[in-house]
Amino acid sequence: QEQLVESGGGLVQPGGSLRLSCTTSLRFFSGYTMGWFRQAPGQQREMVATISPTNPINYGDFVKGRFTIARDNGKRAVYLQMNNLKPDDTGVYYCSARDFVKEYWGQGTQVTVSS
Repeated sequence: QEQLVESGGGLVQPGGSLRLSCTTSLRFFSGYTMGWFRQAPGQQREMVATISPTNPINYGDFVKGRFTIARDNGKRAVYLQMNNLKPDDTGVYYCSARDFVKEYWGQGTQVTVSS
């Protein structure tokens, strides 16, 4: 069974950094577009960053150079380095994997930015 497991969330002060990790059991990991999405309380889930199999990357407009997504096909993992965090970045961060046929989601990891 394909699984995605996020880790690395937590409580951080404004201006701080966190590195999220998503480890997977995807057999053909290198063929998936991997992504990070987030959902704040009462709001819709929104795209944070995606990275395709050939490495083109997209970021949400709010990222503004603060976050970096990276993938390691050998480890079947994707990472999100988040710097200069703001209170508005608070939410549950989800890892996703999709190809032309299937889509998988992790359970999410909580990120709270507060002083």
